[in-house]
Amino acid sequence: MNKILIIDDEDKLRNLLSKIISLEGFEVLQASDAKTGLKKLEIADIDVVICDVKLPDTSGVELSKRIKDKYPFVEIILLTAYGNIPDSVQAIKNGAFDYITKGDDNNKIIPLLYKAIEKVSLSKRVLQLEKQLAKKYSFNSIVGRSKFIRAAIDAANKVAVTDATVLLTGETGTGKEVFAQAIHAASNRNKENFVAVNCSAFSKELLENELFGHKAGAFTGAIKDSKGIFEEANNGTVFLDEIGEMPLELQAKLLRVLESGEFLKVGDSKPTKVNVRIIAATNRDLKKEMEDGHFREDLFYRIAVFQISLPSLRERVLDIEDLAENFLIQFSRKTNKKITSISKPYLEALKQHPWKGNIRELKNVIERSVILSDGPELGIDSLPGEFLQLNEPNDSGKILSAFDLASAEKIHIQKVLNYTNGNKTETARLLNIALTTLYRKLDEYQLK
Repeated sequence: MNKILIIDDEDKLRNLLSKIISLEGFEVLQASDAKTGLKKLEIADIDVVICDVKLPDTSGVELSKRIKDKYPFVEIILLTAYGNIPDSVQAIKNGAFDYITKGDDNNKIIPLLYKAIEKVSLSKRVLQLEKQLAKKYSFNSIVGRSKFIRAAIDAANKVAVTDATVLLTGETGTGKEVFAQAIHAASNRNKENFVAVNCSAFSKELLENELFGHKAGAFTGAIKDSKGIFEEANNGTVFLDEIGEMPLELQAKLLRVLESGEFLKVGDSKPTKVNVRIIAATNRDLKKEMEDGHFREDLFYRIAVFQISLPSLRERVLDIEDLAENFLIQFSRKTNKKITSISKPYLEALKQHPWKGNIRELKNVIERSVILSDGPELGIDSLPGEFLQLNEPNDSGKILSAFDLASAEKIHIQKVLNYTNGNKTETARLLNIALTTLYRKLDEYQLK
């Protein structure tokens, strides 16, 4: 039930308004002065304040500002015995919803009250959606406990509060756009636009237009000016995915944006100035691209001010169960199925899979399994056939079953290698085997 507070020192008018408003189904609170009214606001979740302009202890116009400063979602309707244009102008400037003359209030107050309530409801809904988005794109939404992903999150958290350009590297499907969204959400630009573009999805001409926009008449069909992504994201963040695919000619224009904060629209001779933060991502080795003449060295050092390497899922075996359970909840809700658990053989098969598509591939596999499953648990029978065997044969040509001892040994050695970042001596120590034994097993299982 919406709550309305009436602040007026005239008892008869206050009681009459209270009765009229109560008949509409609202809960009404009363106060005879500003001090009492402010106390009521502290203890009750008030939606609309109806307030007299002349109060014993202050002006209603002044009180409006105090209320809006402390309770921005509360709407205020001011009442006055005599219309006063300067007062009404100042009241609206102070945040009042409307200003009406007493005597008209019986006819106007209820329709006006419903309009104010509608605005309050909309404002609260917007706030709720903003909170949901902030939660969805926060670092807390990134699933993972392994040291590699925690290190990446920690680095991203530290750079987020700055305006530094960030380069995210890693294989396809490792979550680069998720990280970019989280960095934007944690930055001081989070109230402004986050605009993403995949540089590999457009031809040179289309990408130039997508990024920088065009002037009317720049080409056939350009009948009016068009904003590009940089202009749309002014004061916000631009995410350039697959930046390694950007043509050299456009790399020069991007460099100018980074150096001077300005660019030329297609067909324009006057530069457009913007203030944007750039987050770039690639699954390519940009240093090799530079050596091959496909990527500008000066641009690389501009976008790589702060680099974050996102680990592959093969390096995050510890996180596979958490990720799978997270996707299970998501797709169970989406398909209206009551699947509450994952079988141990299913999880083991997930952990032994090479995951060339990383988290994106895992997400697709879980969605497929949820669709195929009929019971309350994801079973191994809902997995694609390739999950039941390792991809690479051993020296004898035999394909290792996902559940035999040799396979388990291979997977365990790979996990320890990942943990030690490839340090063979440390891996042998942790496995409690001789270094020569480790090298023999690495050769046997074709591990590096």
